[in-house]
Amino acid sequence: MRLKIIKFKSLNCLLEIGFCMSLMIKCPTCKKEVVYRTDNPFRPFCSKRCRLIDLGTWLEEGYSIPAAGEMEMNDNSDPPAIDGQDG
Repeated sequence: MRLKIIKFKSLNCLLEIGFCMSLMIKCPTCKKEVVYRTDNPFRPFCSKRCRLIDLGTWLEEGYSIPAAGEMEMNDNSDPPAIDGQDG
């Protein structure tokens, strides 16, 4: 028997046609195991509460993405002088 390999564009595509219906993931907020399904309006979270907690963390700047300049600076360098003042 020969298996045919089909490439899909996304996980949602697989879920919509009936594959992977028992894919279990952990809620990013509370770590509870949840079935990942396209009909779950809170995915990848387990509930509205966990989704709102995550949103609040983003709004309070609890998560951040480093700017390009921050990645290039190492800890041993002095910060740049402001308005011609020496460090």
